[in-house]
Amino acid sequence: MTAAECEKGLGRDKKFFIKSRFAVCSGAQFMQTWVRNGTSVGQSSFVLLAIGTVAKGSRTMEVQYRYTHLDQTGVTGVSGLMITPSVVVPQKWPATAQTHQGGLIPGAQSWAALKAQPTPGFLHTLTVNKGQGSKPDDTVFAVYQPSVSLKPTGGWRMTGALSGTLFFLAPRWDSARYISSSGGAVFSYVVAMPFSTKAGAKERLAAQHIKDAYTAPKTTKPVNNAKNLPGLTADRPLTRLYHDAQRRKDNRNEAIKTCKKYWGNNYASGGKECDEFPFATTYQGAAQALKKYDPQQKASKDNFSARPIPKEDNGAGGRLMADFYRLNRIIDGSDDGFLIKIT
Repeated sequence: MTAAECEKGLGRDKKFFIKSRFAVCSGAQFMQTWVRNGTSVGQSSFVLLAIGTVAKGSRTMEVQYRYTHLDQTGVTGVSGLMITPSVVVPQKWPATAQTHQGGLIPGAQSWAALKAQPTPGFLHTLTVNKGQGSKPDDTVFAVYQPSVSLKPTGGWRMTGALSGTLFFLAPRWDSARYISSSGGAVFSYVVAMPFSTKAGAKERLAAQHIKDAYTAPKTTKPVNNAKNLPGLTADRPLTRLYHDAQRRKDNRNEAIKTCKKYWGNNYASGGKECDEFPFATTYQGAAQALKKYDPQQKASKDNFSARPIPKEDNGAGGRLMADFYRLNRIIDGSDDGFLIKIT
């Protein structure tokens, strides 16, 4: 991600821009008013961008910092305005995980010195080696906190913030071999899996099934007038189910029972397959209310949808889902939710 792309994504008032789980940026503007003898005589300002990227399959998060829009009017003391950046990792899960920082965080530089540089800024990196995370996928989360402090010198008095922080998404590292053998890192962000009901979309009828399950749940099977499926909002995401193969199988079997109940044992005639939503590869699948998975019986019964659809559409939907999991590095469990977006 370039600085120009970051600024365009941030626009006029956003403090954060997310391009993907592998490219994010934040920015903050700092404005100073310069005072002499109790009178305002000039103004200056600058923007600090933090552009975070992770190469797919890499365990290194790179953050490129760029100073932009260094502007001044009137009489100022920018030649002596010292700007000092800082980066800390105040918290990690698990706390015992060791991070490795690279790049070079410079010491104090004056506003005027930064202005004179062709591309003022610096690079900082953060890496976590394998084998330090939580089971089953060796996951490590961290809080990454960039900040900057300002100090006027030369006898000047200045109003405006003397320090500030930039919001930044928490990075995550994992060693999930079912995604890639090398492991990798992403930014912790709930991303949406895209499905299309448009003519020509290979997954069209699978997408229509999901759309109906969300917009007309009472018309879907099994019958449940209180059906309310997750996956539309960040507070109720879907979560991937990988490690428990039996639960995936049970999800699938419960969906097939529904297809047989409402469409008969020959529901697959004519080249159909039983499509289920939420997917059998999620913890919210059709078996979630079984006592073996919900001993306290807190999950809503029949809170899923199943229907026969052509196997071509079902297969296309399955391939889309598998590619989404891989390309976005979605791992098993509640720490990595995702949403659904239907167009």
